[in-house]
Amino acid sequence: MGETHAEPRREGRKHEGRSHQGHSHGVAANADRRYLAIALVLLLGFMAVEVVVALVSGSLALLADAGHMLTDAGAIAASIWALNLAARPARGVWTFGFKRAEILSAAVNGITLLVVGLLVAVESVDRLIHPPEVEGGLVLVVAIVGVVVNLAATWVLGRANRTSLNVEGAFQHVLTDLYAFLATAVAAAVIMATGFTRADAIASLVVVALMLRAAYSLLRASGRILLEAAPEQVDLPALRSHLLEIEHVTDVHDLHAWSVTSDLPALSAHVVVADGCFDSGHCPQILDQLQACLRGHFDVEHSTFQLEPAGHADHEDGAHP
Repeated sequence: MGETHAEPRREGRKHEGRSHQGHSHGVAANADRRYLAIALVLLLGFMAVEVVVALVSGSLALLADAGHMLTDAGAIAASIWALNLAARPARGVWTFGFKRAEILSAAVNGITLLVVGLLVAVESVDRLIHPPEVEGGLVLVVAIVGVVVNLAATWVLGRANRTSLNVEGAFQHVLTDLYAFLATAVAAAVIMATGFTRADAIASLVVVALMLRAAYSLLRASGRILLEAAPEQVDLPALRSHLLEIEHVTDVHDLHAWSVTSDLPALSAHVVVADGCFDSGHCPQILDQLQACLRGHFDVEHSTFQLEPAGHADHEDGAHP
């Protein structure tokens, strides 16, 4: 991150080191959009072919793959839209811009994986009980082509910035579909060799398991950000200890850490310093040390600190440890 901080300023007993400038990822975002667009074209072209073949062959596994590819295409389109929103500058009441759009997109990706997975699971169980005829040879050819197409799409998205939860959501969609095609190809080979048509439904259940696993991962990660949990890489007890090691700092309370979006952690805290620091004009130097500590040890550049004397907490409403 390339954030720049405003010069420390003294305003009563509050010192803030917050800036909304400098979180510009324009080059990376443009590259990500290009990679996402290429993957989208690959998937849409193959999905149209797959739907036709699935209907002709009677393969649920292929139809499940086609449904998953539709969610893949929707996920990638939503990711592109979210990237465009996130790139808009902060203005008016939108003090962080629309950076959370990427997290909403990731959450939607997780929900679509969950819903499609459950629908396919119901149909798969029914076909295990009442297995239909499946044209194994046709399914095998399409599955092999699907593996090639999804390998290409996975490689393209793998070059994008996957630290963005939005891009990671699209990548997980495509990666899951790649595994699904591999399972479908195995099922088709089993059907051709043994006539065991239930292999198609079993392959579909494998696809379901992969969908649910990816859905859980995306919903857990996006949920942590939307509910403003502390970033996983930020150890709050260790962070508090580091801040207390700074000279003249006697206490840290009302410590909050959260993520605005997947690559923008933020933190705020009330820091109690020795009373003499306010008279000596030493507070700006303490603020610099606090921010340097966060940048150097915890990779948190977006921070706000309220510096206060020891007695301030006695009449501070809503304070917590």
